[in-house]
Amino acid sequence: MDPFLNIFFFVFHTAFILFVLLGWIWKKMRKVHLAAVLLTAFSWFGLGLFYGFGYCFCTDWHWNVRHRLGCPDMPRSYIKFLIVTVTGWDLNDGLVDAVTLGAFLGVLLLAVCLAFPKRSHGHRSCARTPPP
Repeated sequence: MDPFLNIFFFVFHTAFILFVLLGWIWKKMRKVHLAAVLLTAFSWFGLGLFYGFGYCFCTDWHWNVRHRLGCPDMPRSYIKFLIVTVTGWDLNDGLVDAVTLGAFLGVLLLAVCLAFPKRSHGHRSCARTPPP
């Protein structure tokens, strides 16, 4: 079962990360995207209070599977794991973490702004209208 779970987590977690980064593009998916971003924030910052900043339960589960498969030396970050796995590049942990956090905070702000667009409530827009 572990070989299947290893592939499942790789595909699912990678797809989830891509959705968190790009899900805002599809207007009909913006509420779902916001939920995915908030779930990530809950894991990183909420559960992170107990397990360490940036904790991801999906990474934890995947690392447990990989440990059982004989891969005990996993990086702290799933993003670092993806970079090494896909490109072979062994980037600095601090750089990977900083770029990951920056991208996430940008996506969080974007998701909130797009999920709850500003309503005009009958007010004129800021654009100037030509005089009659």
